[in-house]
Amino acid sequence: MGCAPHVLSRLARHLNRDPVAIREIAQRLTPAQRHGMSPLPDPLPIVPAVSALFEGRQLSPADRELIIAVAVSLDDTLAPVLEFDGRTAEEIGRSAVSADLSLRAGRIRLVDPRLGIWACATARPGVVEAVHERLGAVQASEQNRWRLDWHRARGSLHGQPSTAPELIRIARELSEAGDSDRALLLSVEAARHATGELRDEARLVAGASAIGGGFAREAATQLGGLFPDGGERQRLQGLAALLVAQSTMRGAVPDVDPGAFKPTSDDPQDWYAWTRAAALAAGLSAERGDRRRMRVWLDALREGSARVGAEQELRDPVVALSWLVVGDTEGDGVEGAGAVTGGMLRALRAAVDGDIDLGLHVLATHSSSIGPELDPFIAGFENSALVRAYRVVLEVLLLVWRGDIGSARDRMQLAAAALPVGLPFAGLGVVLARRLDLAVIGEVGPVSRALTDALPPAVRIDLLVDRSIRSYLAGAAEDAASTARLWSDLGSPQTTWAVPGIDEVLGSAHQKVPASHLVGPPEARVAQDLRRRLRSAADGRWSTVRDEVHARARGLRSPFERGRVEAVIGAQSAIRDDVRSASTHLLAAHSLFEVAGATAWATAVQERLSRLDHSSEQGTASNDALSACRRAWAHLLTSRELETAMRAVTGASNREIADALVVSIRTVEVHLGRVFSKLEVRTRVELTVLAHRTNRHT
Repeated sequence: MGCAPHVLSRLARHLNRDPVAIREIAQRLTPAQRHGMSPLPDPLPIVPAVSALFEGRQLSPADRELIIAVAVSLDDTLAPVLEFDGRTAEEIGRSAVSADLSLRAGRIRLVDPRLGIWACATARPGVVEAVHERLGAVQASEQNRWRLDWHRARGSLHGQPSTAPELIRIARELSEAGDSDRALLLSVEAARHATGELRDEARLVAGASAIGGGFAREAATQLGGLFPDGGERQRLQGLAALLVAQSTMRGAVPDVDPGAFKPTSDDPQDWYAWTRAAALAAGLSAERGDRRRMRVWLDALREGSARVGAEQELRDPVVALSWLVVGDTEGDGVEGAGAVTGGMLRALRAAVDGDIDLGLHVLATHSSSIGPELDPFIAGFENSALVRAYRVVLEVLLLVWRGDIGSARDRMQLAAAALPVGLPFAGLGVVLARRLDLAVIGEVGPVSRALTDALPPAVRIDLLVDRSIRSYLAGAAEDAASTARLWSDLGSPQTTWAVPGIDEVLGSAHQKVPASHLVGPPEARVAQDLRRRLRSAADGRWSTVRDEVHARARGLRSPFERGRVEAVIGAQSAIRDDVRSASTHLLAAHSLFEVAGATAWATAVQERLSRLDHSSEQGTASNDALSACRRAWAHLLTSRELETAMRAVTGASNREIADALVVSIRTVEVHLGRVFSKLEVRTRVELTVLAHRTNRHT
């Protein structure tokens, strides 16, 4: 049982960071609530840890009602609470509950939110409802009409249809302002009391608020109620959010015919809503690498845009963004406006073109703007938690591409506690969080594990790659190689984004990096190609290839990518018994990984340096004793076979040889097989005897 990090943070705020209470309430939540797919219950349920905390606590009726009033109010404004209670702030400050309340600058709140949970749960029947009624009565002015309606609705045992219109209006405003939680609270309450078309409107606002907050299951539930019997306008306006919600839950965009949802009227608003839904579905398909569905929805987008005249503001930037996301980087430079088709599209295009600093600057500029620019693609969601999560995941991706591994991990860890970072780009945030943990701490940390657990069951990420990287960094080359082979046998599943950390492992398994339409900067592809050249270099051309690759690697701006190239040069040099070159390049790799903040990679390189020094000392002693044999066999064996053979005759096991040469055990077995064949021996014993005989008689 795991909670998404941002859900855990909310529970911590509501429960005063009480670990026992958090655990007990988490156990009572549904899986969707724990994973952030549905909102937390309001109020939170009473649990033994909270009951025990206030056991024996006695409150006067007035003080209990005051505590409840503070707990159920929509905000912390002091004035209505004072009017409700009838005492002045000074009198409350001298009351029995003064230590439980914080009154400052016209605000009032509970010092310990758990007291509110306990007070509501242990109140006599009807007390909480009566508090709502009285709070509504003191906020009966026209300015506070929505607060009146909210408390009337919450305090009523029967339907109050008259409360719905104002609650819907305010909920829509809150949703567009980015306050998805309160918007959802108000709109769901409105839906309980509304009837007919007004109920459809409440469900529409509730669904939009839910998806804006990342509550995909709640959004699907609310918006699903509009199909097939809701009003056509509400269905069309909710279609975009419903597609987002269902795509999130299913792991793929619903395979439906866009034409089935076409408006039956000529109303431009209806056609625009259908067109925007097509745009979002195309973008969602692109995130998942589903080109077929993307093309279907792009065709619908083109049709709708022509109908409503949205070619420039919606069609062109969405088409450009969709193709860029699936790996077609040869765009035409079209840009839109606002957070996604403006800022994110420009940032991503700059990074893919090689200017990652510019991409990060564009993201920072848009995220710090006062009054964000409207984006037709995501109209109404510009301030939502979901769009903010998209922006953070893209920022982390660009930091990774720039080689700022430590900073990228810090940013992701911070964002995961506040935003649904597992939803954007089909789970890319989870992949990044895991890879960054591996690069920095050498294992998948608790935040990343929680993010993984919170993914919808239909969403799959490449866990085998993570295992390979962990084994590789830990020096377990055989496990890394076998896992990489298994990953390759399964079709090399991976995200459409260039996320580092696989080709060294594939090198251990003697596999080629699979061809795919990966979205990434040119430098990442250059570095990958350099490492491939190093691994495949023939012995006779090694020095030339090494020098050419090193010269090219010096132009890499990412310390992480360059560090990985230096590490491969070092490892390949060690295999060829060039200890001086190996040490030089491994030391360079260690420094570069430290600059990048990739602590686990730096540690792995340091351990290889230590093994290199140790094996060099052993090798020097044994090589002096068998120097004549080495010279004689050098004409018969390749450098890798010779190094393997010389270590074998000293009694080193296959695993010890593999660790010393930074290869897999399988590679050692292959080299020894070739040595046995070329030297016409059948066992290690015969090889050792031949070595000493050759050394004596040469």
